[in-house]
Amino acid sequence: MAKLNAKARIIQDNQIILDNTRAHSTIADQPEENFPGLGATPLELCVMSHAGCYATICKLVARRMHLQLKGLEVSVEAVKSPEVGTIVEETFDITFKIEATADQIQRLHEHTLRNCPVGILYEKAGVNITYNLRTVQE
Repeated sequence: MAKLNAKARIIQDNQIILDNTRAHSTIADQPEENFPGLGATPLELCVMSHAGCYATICKLVARRMHLQLKGLEVSVEAVKSPEVGTIVEETFDITFKIEATADQIQRLHEHTLRNCPVGILYEKAGVNITYNLRTVQE
């Protein structure tokens, strides 16, 4: 079983340095009045991670399907419920730059969803996710 590691350390005020123990780090922060913060909030990092995971897995799946994915843009809008205190809904707007049939794109999307570990976490958490797919061709 694979293990992932992370460390979080307060460096100043609301600024937290996050480290994966593999020489990669980022800063999480909470914006304050008149100060936007130095980094994304931890919850924003979760949404960014979901978008990034979809894009990464989609690229890998396209390669396995022998589809030439020339470009991909994934935009996510998440809704945080004040009652629950966390994300309850996400809307993905995905633009594929690819020459493929609608059926191939749908299969690419479905295989991506089945193999996206961050997306699986969101689904198991009960987040309502909508995916809007669009294709542009050169």
